[in-house]
Amino acid sequence: MPIDTPSHPAAIADEPADPRGLRELRYGPVAIALHWLLAAMIVGSLGLGLYMTGLPLSPARIRLYNWHKWAGVTILLLSAVRLLWRLRHRPPPLPADAAAAMPRWQRTGHRASHALMYLLFLAVPLFGWAYSSALGFPVVWFGLLPLPDFVPVDKELAEAVLKPLHKGSAFTLAAVALLHVAAVLKHHWIDRDGILKRMWPGPRKESAG
Repeated sequence: MPIDTPSHPAAIADEPADPRGLRELRYGPVAIALHWLLAAMIVGSLGLGLYMTGLPLSPARIRLYNWHKWAGVTILLLSAVRLLWRLRHRPPPLPADAAAAMPRWQRTGHRASHALMYLLFLAVPLFGWAYSSALGFPVVWFGLLPLPDFVPVDKELAEAVLKPLHKGSAFTLAAVALLHVAAVLKHHWIDRDGILKRMWPGPRKESAG
């Protein structure tokens, strides 16, 4: 999952976060919880999607499809909450070593992949919801809350357009997420610049001195 960078590379921890001379180390607990909860749900939903499509038609397969749809709606809602939270809460600055060493193309690539992941967090479940609606299978969230059909029943639209969109966007999300994980691990194990700590529970501030 994405780890935000400031909009300008110079926005590192040179300025104290408050009058006591403390600087931000990590995201807040809400952002961290949303990050890891979404990461776990997306991995689980992608894995479930790959597994269930290879099963023969049976009550077990139908049950897994329902779980997959419930997870998708939950991911959609959590992604919207996370995006709104991100817009209202500025992320902590990059560690000084990371900001100084990161070339412009990496910062540009990070921002682009970060924006793409947010887009896919919303697009993948929306395409799945539309696909289910077009097939004539309503989504009943956790078996309790019937959700409105996203599109009218149209099986040709479902198979020719919405299924490829859902599948293609899901694989794209998986690829971008893997690149993101690889980049974070590279920063953690090779560069050792403390970027991973920003999204890990722990003290949020430390002395700037």
